[in-house]
Amino acid sequence: MILLLLSLTGNDILAKVDSIMNAPKDRESVGIMVLVDRNGKKKERKIRMWQRGEKKLIRFLAPDEVKGVGFLSLSDERMYLFMPAFKKVRRIASHAKKESFMNSDFSYEDIGSSDYKKKWDGKIISETDSTWVLELTPKPGADVSYSKLIMEVKKSNYLVKRVEFYGKKGDKEKEMTMKKEKKVGNYWTFEELVMENLKTGHKTIMKLEDVKFDQGLSDNIFTERNLKRYR
Repeated sequence: MILLLLSLTGNDILAKVDSIMNAPKDRESVGIMVLVDRNGKKKERKIRMWQRGEKKLIRFLAPDEVKGVGFLSLSDERMYLFMPAFKKVRRIASHAKKESFMNSDFSYEDIGSSDYKKKWDGKIISETDSTWVLELTPKPGADVSYSKLIMEVKKSNYLVKRVEFYGKKGDKEKEMTMKKEKKVGNYWTFEELVMENLKTGHKTIMKLEDVKFDQGLSDNIFTERNLKRYR
């Protein structure tokens, strides 16, 4: 085991991270999204999420001001937003992927992406007995909004502990921390994610509840037609 860990490259570790994150055939969960401004004022939103492979649907359940809003990601290039007030589906343009997702500190790109190795090359820049720290730089031609990512990965289970996001000018813009890891059946997950905008002092806390795996989710869930359905 020790020899195996010593022989791993940054890209090997990144591939393992992806394989752990994407191991379930599908997943469904309820989330409480807490928006916290620099003064500590909080706003809560309730969402439900479905995912199968790279397809993802997020639907807002509460409060009333956002109820029915939906986000559908079919791939990194095909993302859609549904706003009930306009009763129309809007495709997210490539240049808009860096924009805030529903006033949170996650961008559309952050929410949609679930496969690091597809767009990033990983290099080990430091390690301890329990973690690796990787520097991720974009693959040639990759359509990403960041100049690099710094990722801390646990050696015991290849779970990501923390990710730093650097802008095109090289400045650190955001930091995401994964908290309260747990195993549900055969799969690892987190009960809480925190994304902090280091420039504004604003942060978003995502608390995950009622996580279910391998339910056999239908392809019909991940369609524009279903995106427009809301109660």
